[in-house]
Amino acid sequence: MSAKVEAKTFRLDGLKWLLVVLLVGAAVAGNSYYAAFPLLYRVLAIVAICVVALVVAVNTAKGNAFWNLLREAQTEVRRVVWPSRQEATQTTMIVVVFVLIMALILWALDSALGWAASKLIG
Repeated sequence: MSAKVEAKTFRLDGLKWLLVVLLVGAAVAGNSYYAAFPLLYRVLAIVAICVVALVVAVNTAKGNAFWNLLREAQTEVRRVVWPSRQEATQTTMIVVVFVLIMALILWALDSALGWAASKLIG
């Protein structure tokens, strides 16, 4: 997409972001104003308003870039080779054992330094 077309497509970004802020503000204010209504109706109204705000936000330059980033991240997640259950369990056990060994070493060092300090101080 050329810079001219991109600038033209996203020329009203400031107004769109203002609309997003106003929609979210209306959802918050409406939730307080209509506190007497059942919670389900208020939640459904907030979700609907937030979906509209999200659609408006995605139609801005930054929103579109963020949406593209999410799609690319999803593609990358599909490429990841995830460990098997056995590999994950073995790695977890190695970490647990290492943490226990370090805890014992730090406890011994703390005890030795505490004993030395108590002897030094009297």
